[in-house]
Amino acid sequence: MRSSLSAHAARLSVCLLAMLAGAAQAADRPRIGLVLGGGGARGAAHIGVLEVLERLKVPVDCVAGTSFGALVAGAWAAGVAPAEMRRAMAAANWNDMFQDNPDYSELNYRNKRLLQRYLPGSETGVTEDGITYPPGAVSGQKIKLFINQLVRADRGERSIESLPMKLSIVATDIGTGERVVFRDGSLTQAMRASMSVPGLVAPLEFDGRKLVDGGLVDNVPIREIRERCDADIVIAVNVGSPLLPASEVGSLLTISAQMVALLTEQNVTLSLQRLKPGDIYIKPVLDGISASDFARFETTAARGKEAAEWVAYALAGYSVGNTAWQERMLALRGERDGAPRVDEIRIEGMTRVQPEVVARYVAQPLGEPLDTAALNRDLLRVYGDGWYESVDYSLLTLRDKRVLRVTPVEKGWGPDYLRFALNLDTTFSQGSTYALRAAYQKTWINRLGGELLANVDLGSRTGLELQWHQPLDTAHRWFGQVDLASGWSRRDLWQGGERLTQLQVFRSMAEVSAGMNLNLLGQVRVGWRESVTRVDIETGPPLVSANAEYEGGPIVELELDQLNRLHFPTDGWAAQVRYQHSRRGDWAQLSADLRGAYSWGSTVFGARALIVGSPLGTAPVVDAPMLGGFLNLSGFARGQLVADGVRYGHIRGERIIGRLPLGLRGDMRLGLALEVARVSDAYTETQRKGLLDSVTVYLGGETPFGPVYLGFGHSTSGNSNAYLFLGTP
Repeated sequence: MRSSLSAHAARLSVCLLAMLAGAAQAADRPRIGLVLGGGGARGAAHIGVLEVLERLKVPVDCVAGTSFGALVAGAWAAGVAPAEMRRAMAAANWNDMFQDNPDYSELNYRNKRLLQRYLPGSETGVTEDGITYPPGAVSGQKIKLFINQLVRADRGERSIESLPMKLSIVATDIGTGERVVFRDGSLTQAMRASMSVPGLVAPLEFDGRKLVDGGLVDNVPIREIRERCDADIVIAVNVGSPLLPASEVGSLLTISAQMVALLTEQNVTLSLQRLKPGDIYIKPVLDGISASDFARFETTAARGKEAAEWVAYALAGYSVGNTAWQERMLALRGERDGAPRVDEIRIEGMTRVQPEVVARYVAQPLGEPLDTAALNRDLLRVYGDGWYESVDYSLLTLRDKRVLRVTPVEKGWGPDYLRFALNLDTTFSQGSTYALRAAYQKTWINRLGGELLANVDLGSRTGLELQWHQPLDTAHRWFGQVDLASGWSRRDLWQGGERLTQLQVFRSMAEVSAGMNLNLLGQVRVGWRESVTRVDIETGPPLVSANAEYEGGPIVELELDQLNRLHFPTDGWAAQVRYQHSRRGDWAQLSADLRGAYSWGSTVFGARALIVGSPLGTAPVVDAPMLGGFLNLSGFARGQLVADGVRYGHIRGERIIGRLPLGLRGDMRLGLALEVARVSDAYTETQRKGLLDSVTVYLGGETPFGPVYLGFGHSTSGNSNAYLFLGTP
């Protein structure tokens, strides 16, 4: 026993001596401050620099960061190893990071239908103060959740002042132009503020200020690091983007980027003048890597490491011994507890939306460890409802309870909105059409979330629509809806490959329905519709009756939509089944429309199958299905084939040949489609029998203005058509 105590005392003495030696060494060595500058994706070079610093065992007493440098600095000060940062960067989808909404399949049904009809970027607020606009192209929802996960906020709220290393994060007050430095408070909020690229990512509202990227005022914050810990030696890493040559500055986008770069370079020049003899300046060679090249993070990090190795001789002079280094790493990284159990969930901070509406998505079970991946998915689903600027969380300890606090922030430019859309459509066979669409949407009229949508279409289609949508429970599972619409459109009737008759179709409709949302799969709806239709013949023979037709009867619809994108999906499926019955009992129509997509690398395969028929009688010509048009038997003109019975299918392959820049949407594709169809009880082109076909080639994709495509379709029957389309269908 005495021998055991003696051995224990000896080990304790050795540890005390080592600690005293480390303390003496720390007292003798200079204080070292690290500066990580901003530069967008070029900031991944900081990870390589940190790898060299850790290999050489260079002790850093404080760190300051701006923009992406703030992301790396904040993560490092929070104990995230450079290798872990690399893994997080590799797992992140940066193209997706700058699009706030979850996959289209994760949106609720109603929001999907709004996106179908209106441009996402057109949303404009209507408030008591007048017209207001969203503060950025993206709100930064996914960016904030990524920051949370990177610094392990799921294990407890992280504050800057509680970190084991002194940290400063620089942001800019966009209202005053002042430099704002975070030395305390929420770590994740500070990181998010410094990464708010003006015009792209919405500012962070904090203490009455609107904060954006700190690079506008202090991109390489050397002054701050000297003040923060009275640093004797500064290691400054500059990853800023160079100015564009004058020959490349011409568009509005490049002019804006150049203006920001000019401001940044001016403050960087002043900041670098603060470097003193003995300081270490690192500027990685990042030629060919832009601020948006997040996909090249491995190359960027490698170049940062290479640049740090070039000055390793100078850095090595500040290295410490193994014992002192291990103590630093233990203090910096330590061993944090695993994911804590959640005792309570609170949903707070809203004035209009009821907590139950948010709670329907949050599946975290009480008494179980926090599932961060599932929570991020659930919060994106909440955000996808379309009523929030952001949806964040924090994990707090209150009275010995672990409380998961979910904090949705309702849109400051809501709850009433204007929405817009456009449609430009040109074909060789029918000329050009256009349509402009505008809507006023009033949300949260009552505590259950009633909405009013008033829509107007002008152009080749003209009409007015009113819709009242009323959820019937706080979880928005059940709903009632009233639709009123009136308008006119042009229709062509074809025979023998020629457009014989042009019609003006006037239709007014009233519908009352009730339904159930099937979680995020879709919805089922049952209703009663009454309509009156009048057809005026503008030119050509009277192939249809010009009398007014009154129709009405029950309608049943089932719509399921799990495509991952609205236009040009890469994965998923969708199905629509619809049954309509005439109240007179003389006809009924049943239709089923199935779609699917699957991707393999940069190639996307898609398919569609459509079946429409009348189990009772024959449907009126204005209600009959039509074929013709892009990817609807493309060799024929839009609506050229009208029949009571339709069977149609296509398979297509698309090669992704390019992507739009960050903050915009979608990709561009080159596609080939093979289409077949068969009709029965035809109203037009009655001479066409048997199998109909088309081969279609097209170039297209999704843009901020909706889908765009340029295509050509040809049928072995001799029909051909070319298409140019932009906008919403």
